[in-house]
Amino acid sequence: MSLLTVNNLSHGFGDRAIFDHVSFRLLKGEHIGLIGANGEGKSTFMNIITGKLQPDSGKVEWAKRIRVGYLDQHTVLQKGQTIRDVLKSAFQYLFDIEAEMNNMYMKMGEASPEEMEQLLEGVGPLQDMLTNNDFYVIDAKVEELARGLGLTDIGLERDVHDLSGGQRTKILLGKLLLEKPDILLLDEPTNYLDEQHIEWLKRYLLDYENAFILISHDIPFLNSVVNLIYHMENQELNRYVGDYDHFIEVYEVKKQQLEAAFKRQQKEIAELEDFVARNKARVSTRNMAMSRQKKLDKMDVIEMSKEKPKPHFNFKEARTSGKMIFETKDLVIGYDTPLSKPLTLSMERGQKIALTGANGIGKTTLLRSILGEIKPISGEVTLGEYLHIGYFEQEMKTENSQTCIDEIWNEFPSLTQYEVRSALAQCGLTTKHIESKVSVLSGGEKAKVRLCKLINRESNLLVLDEPTNHLDVDAKDELKRALKAYKGNILLISHEPDFYQDIATDIWNCENWTTKVF
Repeated sequence: MSLLTVNNLSHGFGDRAIFDHVSFRLLKGEHIGLIGANGEGKSTFMNIITGKLQPDSGKVEWAKRIRVGYLDQHTVLQKGQTIRDVLKSAFQYLFDIEAEMNNMYMKMGEASPEEMEQLLEGVGPLQDMLTNNDFYVIDAKVEELARGLGLTDIGLERDVHDLSGGQRTKILLGKLLLEKPDILLLDEPTNYLDEQHIEWLKRYLLDYENAFILISHDIPFLNSVVNLIYHMENQELNRYVGDYDHFIEVYEVKKQQLEAAFKRQQKEIAELEDFVARNKARVSTRNMAMSRQKKLDKMDVIEMSKEKPKPHFNFKEARTSGKMIFETKDLVIGYDTPLSKPLTLSMERGQKIALTGANGIGKTTLLRSILGEIKPISGEVTLGEYLHIGYFEQEMKTENSQTCIDEIWNEFPSLTQYEVRSALAQCGLTTKHIESKVSVLSGGEKAKVRLCKLINRESNLLVLDEPTNHLDVDAKDELKRALKAYKGNILLISHEPDFYQDIATDIWNCENWTTKVF
C-alpha cells in the first residue's frame, strides 16, 4: 500500500530549478535514505511533502488517516515549557480523550436512564483507547526515552528556552519518537547527537516497524538503518534498492555505461555530420545525405549532466606559533553552575586535539572559555604567543540576508569581485549559489560560505566546533584531507570517529572531567 505518492513534482527558486517532473512512492515498512549533494533540494522535498512549501506544479497525496512525524530543526519551543512538558505533549491526543471521557463521567451525575446508557456506551471505547495506548504509563515511557537520549542529564524540569540548538534537537527527536507516527521524516537527526546517542537512535530505527525517510550525510549511520536509497541529482530523483555502499557501486557502473554510450554516440554523430556536409551538394549522393540527416534529426541525443564543482579547502597558514598554545590552571567552566572539575590542561605546537563526549557536558563551553568568549566560573586560561586563531562555531545565531558575495567581501574588502567569486567557487558553490542570499541556502551551503571565510584568513590555530554538520560526503572528505595537511594546531569537537580519528594526534574525552552524572 502506498502511504505517499508524489507525481510530476517541479519546483525552483527564482531561475534555479530544484526538481523537474519528479515522481516518488513510499510504501509501508520502507526505510529510505534520501541523499544528494548540498543544495540538491533534500530539505525542500521534505518541506513540500509536509505541506510547508507549495510546489510550482505536481501532486502530493498522502494515504488517509496517516500520522506523519517530521523532525524539523527550525521548530520553535515555547519559553516556560520544561523538557518534560514538551515530551508529554507527544501524547496530547490521549489527554484530549481523557478530558472527553471525564466530561462524560461528570454528565452521568445528572443523566436520565436513557442518557446514562448512551454515556456508558461512549465511555467504553475511549477507556479502551487509553488503555491500549499505554496512557497510564506515560510518565514511565517519557523517563525511559529521556534516559536513552541523555535528556535526564540535562534535567527534565529545565526550561527549553535555555537550551543549546543540539539539546533542542534532541528534545524534538524524543517527542517525535514518543508520538510513534506511521511515517517518520528525519532531516539530519545525527547532527547534534553524540556517539552514544547515535547508537541508541540506530537501534531504535532498526527495530522501527513503520516507514521513514531519512536525510543524512553520516554514511555509517545510513548504511546501518536504510533498505532503500533515493538519490537526488540534477533535478531528478532515482531509486536504488539496498544501502548506501550498494548505491555507490550501482551508481558508478551506471555512470561509466552512460559515459561510454555518450562517447559512442558523439563519434556516430560526428561521422554522420561529416558525411552530410560532404555529400549533400552532389546530385548522385544527395539522397544518401538526406537519409543520414533524417537519422540525425530523429536521434535521441544523450546529454551528460554538468559536473558539480568539487570543493577544495586549502587553509592559509600564518607564521609559526610559540611552543605553548594554551594552558589552563584550575579552570572551572560553566554559566550558573559548574560543568567541570578544576581543569589543568595544556596544548603545545604540533598537536591536533579532538574533544569527544556526550552532549551537554560542556565541550563548546570549554572552547569558548579558552578563547575568552565567556568568563569561567574560576581558574585561569593563558594563551600562547603569536596565535592567529580561526574559529568555526557550531551554529550561527542570526539570520543572514546578505548575498554570499557581500558576506565574503565584508570580511575581505581588499579582494576584487573576481577573487571573491573564485574563493566561493573553490568551496564548491555554483554561480547561482554565489549570487543568492545566504538565508536561502541549504545548511551545507551555508557551512561552505563560513568555511570560505576560515580558509582565506591566515591562521595557526583552528578551533572547530562540529564542522561536518550539514556537509555532504565530498565536502567532508575534502575537509578531512585539508585538516590532515594543515601544519598548524587544531582543537576540534566532532561526534564522527570516521572523521576525527585520522586527524587527531590526541583525543580528550570530556566525560572524564564533567560534573554531569551518567
